[in-house]
Amino acid sequence: MRQSRTFIPTLRESPADAEIASHRLLVRAGYLRKVASGIYEFLPLGTRVVQRISRIIREEMNAAGAQEVILPIMQPRELWEESGRWAKYGPEMMRLKDRAGRDFGLGPTHEEVITDLVRSNVSSYRDLPLNLYQIGTKFRDEVRPRFGLLRAREFLMKDAYSFDRDEEGMRLSYQAMYEAYGRIFTRCGCTWRAVEAATGLIGGDVSHEFMVPAAVGEDHIALCDACSYSANLELAGYRRVEPPSGERKPMERVSTPGQRTIEEVSAYLGLEPRRMIKCLMYLVEGKPVAVLVPGDREANEVKLARVLGTDEFRLFNEADWRDHPEYLQGYVGPVGLDTAEVIADESLRGAGGLACGANQEDHHLVNVEEGRDFRPHRFADVTSARTGDPCPRCGEPMRVEAGIEVGQVFQLGLKYSEAMRCYYQDEDGETRPMYMGCYGIGVTRLMAAVVEQHHDERGIIWPLSVAPAFLHVLALDYQREERRRAAEDLYVECLRRGWEVLLDDREESAGVKFADADLLGIPFRAVIGRGYEEEGTLELQERATGQKVRLAPEDLFRRLQEARESFRDLAERGDL
Repeated sequence: MRQSRTFIPTLRESPADAEIASHRLLVRAGYLRKVASGIYEFLPLGTRVVQRISRIIREEMNAAGAQEVILPIMQPRELWEESGRWAKYGPEMMRLKDRAGRDFGLGPTHEEVITDLVRSNVSSYRDLPLNLYQIGTKFRDEVRPRFGLLRAREFLMKDAYSFDRDEEGMRLSYQAMYEAYGRIFTRCGCTWRAVEAATGLIGGDVSHEFMVPAAVGEDHIALCDACSYSANLELAGYRRVEPPSGERKPMERVSTPGQRTIEEVSAYLGLEPRRMIKCLMYLVEGKPVAVLVPGDREANEVKLARVLGTDEFRLFNEADWRDHPEYLQGYVGPVGLDTAEVIADESLRGAGGLACGANQEDHHLVNVEEGRDFRPHRFADVTSARTGDPCPRCGEPMRVEAGIEVGQVFQLGLKYSEAMRCYYQDEDGETRPMYMGCYGIGVTRLMAAVVEQHHDERGIIWPLSVAPAFLHVLALDYQREERRRAAEDLYVECLRRGWEVLLDDREESAGVKFADADLLGIPFRAVIGRGYEEEGTLELQERATGQKVRLAPEDLFRRLQEARESFRDLAERGDL
């Protein structure tokens, strides 16, 4: 690529809506441009990065036995109604009609389409196991697109789907994809973690997310360094310590005029927030449910959904409080609460010396004991872990860190195959449902995650495996004949060797060229300047380390070849 002829519209200033490094740098360096909220176009260098990531994914998917297909983004309503997700998926799926008035969804995911493909064409045990994947466009109408590619509405995704005869086969397919994912993220230059995860709208019972640790990550994971336990905070458990207790005293009603929040009441009563009972009122499929958590904790609604067995619930809104005057907003408590199901977090089991709402305006109850003054209908883990909580496996303190989800794998089981009658015949002629797995990687999201882990204040620092070029040739004062000839010779030799190279042949100042080179982030840079005229040497710079060395042209090629081979060896060992 010649820079004078390549469309790389760099910017000196960051876009106003860019909140994180990857968004800011990818736009400034001319890899992306915004079309609309959460929708981006990829320019030539950005397209090359996406293609290189996609190539790594294809190599690992093919090596693991998956076969590539191309699936449509427009999906008919009928398929989604078979799975029961047409009504359940919500406004994230863009819905539209064709000219005949038929309903379609703009595919946010492809479980229904792939299940229909397999059930229509696979009927015998001889055809299983089967794993099909695609790299294609998805659309999810996010309520608040932000962070550039990390929460876009339109994005490129790799999704694979496995079909097996039985549960054991599904587990083997799942493990093969799990291991392939680790190789993919390592080859892309990422530090990553696989963590236990909730399955959400996709479904299934077992799932892992692949997280790239980054300060800007919207997901959080609980980690135990002692036993390697790790889980998304939505799912992470923790051991409960001894519940709060105190001197056994009779429960007492006290006046708390104007005090409604946990902070206000705990300060007024002189109690630690953990001794307060926070009583949260939910409407669950139209019925009120009270959820009790310690005052210093928040309810985890992903865990709560698993406990309730439904995601059709929400916190009371103002209309709900009006419709249910038996619950006094700001003063609800569990004592005497017999008109709603009561679910308490495990940390409240056997707790004493507590305070809670008295179900009377401007009053609270103190010296409250679980088991004596109130009894929940059931206990469950409905609060989030936090730094310092004991690990659920070994009991050692955990820590919580932010991360970017770049992939997720699911054991779907029979969720879609039974609903959509995706069956096969076994050796005895018996009809059985196929066991399915689902495996996704956000390709463009992964591109942003790589930048989040590989950048500095000057620009991007691409790992060699995904960089848009291997070498950036900078000829300073390009109009000088000797320097121009050396740059052209170097460019031609790189092309002959099959190396990707970007030649900065622009008539720009040295300052502009160096600033753009830092911004673009190509791994190696060959600078042709005064030293070439005086000594016949070039300056080879490594973007990641800043290391510089002067070399004769023939030594330059040897050094670069060694760097390529070293990188390839690291990738093969998984040591990147």
